[in-house]
Amino acid sequence: MSRIGKNPVSISQGVDVNIENNVVIVKGKLGTLTQKISDGITVKIEDGIITLDRTSESKDHKAQHGLMRALINNMIEGVSKGWTKDLELVGVGYRASNQGQKLDLALGFSHNIVLEIAPEVNIETISEKGKNPIIKLSSFDKQLVGQIAAKIRSFRAPEPYKGKGVKFVGEILRRKAGKSA
Repeated sequence: MSRIGKNPVSISQGVDVNIENNVVIVKGKLGTLTQKISDGITVKIEDGIITLDRTSESKDHKAQHGLMRALINNMIEGVSKGWTKDLELVGVGYRASNQGQKLDLALGFSHNIVLEIAPEVNIETISEKGKNPIIKLSSFDKQLVGQIAAKIRSFRAPEPYKGKGVKFVGEILRRKAGKSA
């Protein structure tokens, strides 16, 4: 648990990191993110490198040490490069389209599913003839992109027999054999 927390985090060029009242504020070209630091964790910035230390060796502090380091690293990478998730709709008649921040999904139910996407997330739908529709989500907030992608996937998770449903691009599904005669 604590090995991740011991690694220093380097601040990318064009990223500004400040610490105020146990809150880390990261500003970059793509946006601004904030994260409250847990009690028992101290954050220091020296020469463009962030180091985290814990006050005790308790199990909770060790877990928080690694978590806070990973969250700060993800924030720095997010405001400098951004995060993307691609989802693929596998199934006959499954379609996706978007107007602005509204995502319209046809997933084999009697009605289409309309989902309002947060303004921080850019959404793009790609529909080519002969290929499965793809939904591209991108943002500077890794947690928000993952949460929205998981929500979209939960509408019709891939089933193990034919693989129909909403899956991540590159996801390997565990397939089952059908009925044996």
